[in-house]
Amino acid sequence: MQSLLVTQGIRLKIKRALRLRLNGLALWDGDSLPVELKAELEREAQRLALVERQIGELEAKRRERLQSPRTEAERRIVHLMRLGAIGPTSAWLLVMEFFGWRAFRNRREVAALAGLVGTPYNSGESERDQGISKAGNRRVRAMIVEIAWLWLRFQPGSALSQWYRARFAGGGLRLRRIGIVALARRLLIALWRYLEDGVMPEGARLITSEI
Repeated sequence: MQSLLVTQGIRLKIKRALRLRLNGLALWDGDSLPVELKAELEREAQRLALVERQIGELEAKRRERLQSPRTEAERRIVHLMRLGAIGPTSAWLLVMEFFGWRAFRNRREVAALAGLVGTPYNSGESERDQGISKAGNRRVRAMIVEIAWLWLRFQPGSALSQWYRARFAGGGLRLRRIGIVALARRLLIALWRYLEDGVMPEGARLITSEI
């Protein structure tokens, strides 16, 4: 919808279908929207409203399940949510797509499944690190990087946050982006230990999560 409006010189950030008021929109010269464009936008708004309603229903069912967890996976999700910086969506993804179905033997397996291990290059004459492999679950990888940024904000006193600030916070944007991936790897391993062995990430604080 935003792309359709941009073609007519209208820049409008659409967050929810219910907030879209087509009758109040006008072209750059004050004319009304073309009839065909308005009809197409209305159809797109109806599709968006349907998706929003379905997402709301799914979220309501998830909240209901987590308020009275019955399975081991649901109990793990609630346990993860007790850590500040981890909400229901991220906890659900980490457990259902990562921790809930695989028995990890060591921290390298944890990092490898998320594509967060290094890929060294060795030609015989030169050796260098080519960055992370990105060969694992990309949804989990993207989520743990997002959680890492939130961890710095909501868990500033933790050992992981202090490690990041000491190593990367004083550098430029590129160094901080490299650092956040390194933090994400360490954080994912720490969350695995927290779920498997009950080992709290050093310096982290627990919260009373609201589901």
